[in-house]
Amino acid sequence: MANLKELRVRITSIGSTMKITSAMKMVSAAKLKKAQDAIVQMRPYASKLTEILQKASGTLDASENAFGETRDGNSVRLVVITSNRGLCGAFNSSVVKAAKLYMENNPAEYTISTVGKKGGEAFKYDKRLVSRNVGLWDEITFDGAKEEAESLMNGFLAGDYDKVVLVYNAFRNAAVQEPTTEQFLPIAMDEVAGESTDTTEYIYEPGKAEILKDLIPTSLKTQFFAALLDANASEHGARMTAMHKATDNAKALQGDLKLEYNKARQAAITNEILEIVGGADALAG
Repeated sequence: MANLKELRVRITSIGSTMKITSAMKMVSAAKLKKAQDAIVQMRPYASKLTEILQKASGTLDASENAFGETRDGNSVRLVVITSNRGLCGAFNSSVVKAAKLYMENNPAEYTISTVGKKGGEAFKYDKRLVSRNVGLWDEITFDGAKEEAESLMNGFLAGDYDKVVLVYNAFRNAAVQEPTTEQFLPIAMDEVAGESTDTTEYIYEPGKAEILKDLIPTSLKTQFFAALLDANASEHGARMTAMHKATDNAKALQGDLKLEYNKARQAAITNEILEIVGGADALAG
């Protein structure tokens, strides 16, 4: 059994840790509200934009829609989106695991790009890693997402790779983040077309091809930005949940140590009393 001083030090240390994890939980809860509002507001816009795009582009051929060109090549760019910090449970490791599992189940010639420090660290010894973007995660803005998306789009058009896949955590709620692999390029125009019940007929001015020339790149940039917002909300939710569990565990451990401390203190007092009584009996004898 540890002595009283060691137990006091451990109890104090755990109390300090508990204050830190509790504060981190509250900070993440505040950030989660803002991040959740952002993705909830973005989803209807992104969804409707994609629906219009898929409906309008159904009659376009490959020459009119370079981003929808399906190639026979086997070159894939995998974009792994993680955070810059840890202490958020399995948030980062689940994305890295999903990326590795995707590559294992879909053999191809891969190159890897990462957004966020933790993804870069996970693949830093992998020769397929070609780019790391840490700054984008520090401040997620549409302009930053637009720049990264344009880089991927230009590489696809130049033939550097034949397919682009995003791997990130999709936000479901504060406690649930779902690792997701999503095809970014080429655009899968028929994904929703078969399920859509929208029978609206659109009138295009000046014309369908001219409108889609601007609409398709905008839709892709919006899709990438939405993935970043999803991952950002997921990070705060994961950190809030992890810090809540850490606080509860610290509280339980502190309670166990206090019980052990009280037992040790009671035993020490009992021994002192026995020594005093024994000494008194010896003097009386």
